[in-house]
Amino acid sequence: MLDISLIAGLPPFEDMSRADLGDLLSKARSQHFAKGDHIFRQSEDAGNFHVLLDGHIRVVKITSDGEQVIARYISSGEVFGIAMAIGRTTYPANAIAAVDCVVLTWPSSIWQSTVESYPSFSTKTYHTIGSRLQDAQERIVEMATERVEQRVATAILKLIKQTGKPTGDGLQIDFPISRQDLSEMTGTTLHTVSRLMSAWENNGYIKSGRQKVTVIQGDKLQLIAGGEKT
Repeated sequence: MLDISLIAGLPPFEDMSRADLGDLLSKARSQHFAKGDHIFRQSEDAGNFHVLLDGHIRVVKITSDGEQVIARYISSGEVFGIAMAIGRTTYPANAIAAVDCVVLTWPSSIWQSTVESYPSFSTKTYHTIGSRLQDAQERIVEMATERVEQRVATAILKLIKQTGKPTGDGLQIDFPISRQDLSEMTGTTLHTVSRLMSAWENNGYIKSGRQKVTVIQGDKLQLIAGGEKT
């Protein structure tokens, strides 16, 4: 039996009673995924839904012409793989461990009874869906209206807000991220991202290397994201 303390403080479960937490947890299994492992693949049957206990997950969409687009990153405490909540029977994207991850998994066969039995879990889950849809809409607007340097700066700032870890230099994105990853997040080329990152590093706005990005002068990136020259 998994310990209730594993999930009691996580956002999807924080308003549930201990009895309800114990009941829900009794239906889950814990899984470990090494960095680079697929938790699930795009177009597979959505046989499970999940909560990330520890780690970070990269959500990657493969387009019809085979291009990779990083749709988002999932952080500890988030529910994911909830295809049935949006009326799908297959997963819409790949979920790949960005670092070693610990995941709680439930069978999709209990999804409907779960959301009916635990209203607070249902409310928070659908709030998460709404937030992700809003984020997706904002990204569409960014792609259509913003210059590439704005998009890259915005992507870095979002990741810092989501996972930023204080270091001696500034705030560091708390998982390995490459310039290729940033290019796939922002719909631009690796060459362009490398040019921008090198310029920002020379100016002292960021520090990067070995798949690590640290923001030193966030105010400068905010100006760039807002379309102002620095």
